[in-house]
Amino acid sequence: MPDTTPTSDHDDVSVVVPAPPQPVHYAEQALLGALLLEPHRLQELRDLEPEQFADAAHRALFTALRATPPPDAEEHARDATGLTTVLTTARATMPTLTPGYPHQLIQACPWPRHLPAYARIVQGEHARRLLRAHATQLARAATDRALPDPVPEVIAQAHALAALLDRMTGRFASHPGSMPRTPPPPPPSGEPPAEAVEEERMLLAGTTARPSELAELRWLMPADFLHPLHATLWTCLTTLAHRGADIDPVTLLWEAQHCGALHPGGTTAEDVLAIVSTPVGSPGFWAEKILRRSLLTRAQAVAARVISLADDPANTSHQLVVAGRRALIDLTAVTTRLHQAMPPAPVPRARAVARAAPARPRAGPPASRATR
Repeated sequence: MPDTTPTSDHDDVSVVVPAPPQPVHYAEQALLGALLLEPHRLQELRDLEPEQFADAAHRALFTALRATPPPDAEEHARDATGLTTVLTTARATMPTLTPGYPHQLIQACPWPRHLPAYARIVQGEHARRLLRAHATQLARAATDRALPDPVPEVIAQAHALAALLDRMTGRFASHPGSMPRTPPPPPPSGEPPAEAVEEERMLLAGTTARPSELAELRWLMPADFLHPLHATLWTCLTTLAHRGADIDPVTLLWEAQHCGALHPGGTTAEDVLAIVSTPVGSPGFWAEKILRRSLLTRAQAVAARVISLADDPANTSHQLVVAGRRALIDLTAVTTRLHQAMPPAPVPRARAVARAAPARPRAGPPASRATR
C-alpha cells in the first residue's frame, strides 16, 4: 500500500494525503507500456515474476500479459483487441482497473527498447523490499518471547538473510562506488536487564573461584557482556589466565586497577569484590547463557542495520549486498562460537556402525554355533 500522511484541517476531520509515487512506480509503468506496445518482447523477461512488482494492479497486468498469447505484430498495430484481452484477463483479479489505464501505461513508456533497464529497476526494488522483510523476520525472531528457545529460529533467519544476499550478488552486477553513507541506528538506551547482569556476575564469581575452567570458555568474548564493567573484568580474568598468574579476588582487583576499571566516584574496590564474592553454579552454564543472549542482541542490531540500509533509497542494490554482508559478519562470528560452546552430541557407536555397514544375513541358525 502506498505511504500516506494524515493531515487535519478541523478537529474532527482528517484528510489522508497519498505520498508521491516512488521512481519504481514509473519504471513499472514504462515496462508494462513497452509490453503492451510490443508484446513479443515478453520473451526478454524470463526471470521477471509478477510478485516482483510493488503495485498490485501492475502485478495483475503482468500476469495477464504472460497468460495471453502474443498477437500478430501487424494486427496488434492496427487495432486494440490485444489490449482489451489483457485488460479483461487482469480485471478478473483486479476489478478496479479502468479501460484507459493500458493507454496511460503506453504513454508512460519513453522507449520500448529500454525494457531490460526497466526490468532491472523493478527487480532491484523488489530485492530491497525482500531484504527488509528478511531483516524484519530476524528482528522478530530475536525478540519473540513466545518461543521457548529463540536461538535456533534466529540462526535459521540469519541463514535465510545470507542466502538472499548470495542470490542478490548473482543477480546485480557490482560497480565501483563508495560504501553506503546511511548512518547506523543508535544503540539501545537504558540499563541492561537485571537478569543478564546477574548472570554475568555469577560467571565472574564462578571463574574467579575456579579459574581452571577458564581454559574451556575461550569462546566467550568481552563483547558478549552487556555490562561494561563485567566485560572489563572478564578481560582481566582471561589476561591473568593467559599469563599463568594466580587468580583470586585480590589479584583480579589488582588487574582491574591496571585496566582502569577503578576510578573515584565510580567503581570501587568494594564493588569489584562484591561481584566476585559469591560463586553459584557452573561457570560453563552461565557462560553459555551469556553467549546465547549475545547472539540475540547481535541479531537485533544486524536486523536494525539492514532495515536502515534498505529504507535508504540512495543505496544501490550492490551497496545493499556489500553492506548487508558486512553487517552479518559479527552475527556469523557469534553463531560460530555458539557452535563451539555447544558441540553436537556424539553419535552412539552402535548406531554409527549400523549406518556404515548394514547387517548381513546369518549363514546358519544360531544353534549351529553351539554344536561346534
